[in-house]
Amino acid sequence: MIDRVPPFRPWRSPLPLAIALTLLPWVALAQQQPLSASDWLSGSVRGPQRESSAWRPGDRPPSRMGPATPRPVAESGAVGSVHVSRLDQGDPDNTGTQSPRRAGLPADLWAGSDPAVLAQMVLSTPARLQSMQALMKRLLTAQLAPPQGTGETGQKGQLFLARADRLLDMGALDDAQALLVAAGAGEPEIFRRMFDIALLEGDEARACSIMNGTPGIAPSFAARIFCLAQTGDWAAAAVSLHGAEALGLIDERQAILLTHFLDDAFVDSADLLDPAERMTPLEFRIHEAIGQPLPTAPLPLAFAQSDLRLNSGFKARLEAAERLARAGALPPARLRQIYGEQRPAASGGVWERATVMRTLEAALAGGDLAQALPRAFDEFRSAGMADLLAEMVAADLPESDDPHLSEITQLLRTWVGLPDSLIPGPPAEMQAPVPRTPDTQRGEALLNAMADIDAALEGDLARAGRGIAMLRALGLSEDAERARTQIALLPQMRATP
Repeated sequence: MIDRVPPFRPWRSPLPLAIALTLLPWVALAQQQPLSASDWLSGSVRGPQRESSAWRPGDRPPSRMGPATPRPVAESGAVGSVHVSRLDQGDPDNTGTQSPRRAGLPADLWAGSDPAVLAQMVLSTPARLQSMQALMKRLLTAQLAPPQGTGETGQKGQLFLARADRLLDMGALDDAQALLVAAGAGEPEIFRRMFDIALLEGDEARACSIMNGTPGIAPSFAARIFCLAQTGDWAAAAVSLHGAEALGLIDERQAILLTHFLDDAFVDSADLLDPAERMTPLEFRIHEAIGQPLPTAPLPLAFAQSDLRLNSGFKARLEAAERLARAGALPPARLRQIYGEQRPAASGGVWERATVMRTLEAALAGGDLAQALPRAFDEFRSAGMADLLAEMVAADLPESDDPHLSEITQLLRTWVGLPDSLIPGPPAEMQAPVPRTPDTQRGEALLNAMADIDAALEGDLARAGRGIAMLRALGLSEDAERARTQIALLPQMRATP
């Protein structure tokens, strides 16, 4: 919970000259680009549909991540004047948190592709199968050579921001933060995303510390006011709020929300504030601070990370953990741990899965799985989560002479690719010749193949077969084999209608 600041009383006197002078730099920026919550702050956390970042080239003065500007050409061979400038941080597209070798990907995967095309494909390529979720995370975090784009489409850093935004879409905040930290927080577009992550994880003190120590990096007026209050300077926060409101630099809804946050006179108010249509992490945290917390279920997946904090209720933690684990953002081992944190308080839904997991844990410890494993398998399969059950317990399941137990055990072990598991043959519809290995634009070929494999979940096995064949052509045989195995097992892992 965010600590509230000492109260201030609404102030309606004319704006003093000192305040106006303080806000002049912000006024100039506002004239260049109107500030709004969706476009300027937290545009990286989107709704259910995947969209590109709200950042649009040309919306602000060019930065290091903007298009290259022509250098002046010398008119003579005379020695010119010496200029001092800040060193560039390098191309963020070259940033990653693991080497290509560790990720199992070629370092020149992006060669020959347009960065704008790659960025759009990274944001839109589906990855619902567990094997493809793992491959997508490796692709997003690998330190690959940047594509060599030209002209307006060769936007420096465009692919990097798309990779970070896709990790945010998946709810993988830790991976996104590690990627952003590797690039450095000095770029406003990078810091904006880091600020969002800090808010969602309840670590806004760190983000505000960076903001206060780096002039000109604040994502918006609302963020600046929030950080002033968070660090205890409530008077400056109040002055900034009224000055920004008087100058029209924040909208009325934000002003009301911030007023409730700063003024203790609203603590006992029965007036509930309506949430924004597009919720930002900042507004989400302020709603929580004023005693009007919002449920995360209808919000983008990244918001579910907030419910993993220990101050959340057990049911909220369970539901958030399941959402994140389904998207591949939370390790199944962590989900297993959360299931066992407390005794379920009711039955049905998430409570029922927590109950059967507790029973299964006890059965694993006692060695008698005759009742517990079939019950857990049926419960998780009916919820579309048999794959998560496999990831959680397959390695702990012993061999059994019971035919039914043996069948479930082999199914779960095969799903996760454990040694000595029985790998089924592929359906006839998935047979496809391995195509010629692409000489260039292999990254696009890989993303297209992943989209083809995802079609298996809709029943298009022929298209999935072509995608698996392309993975083999790209040298990703292990990923191809795991995807083929999981597709072959889908009918057994899904509940019968």
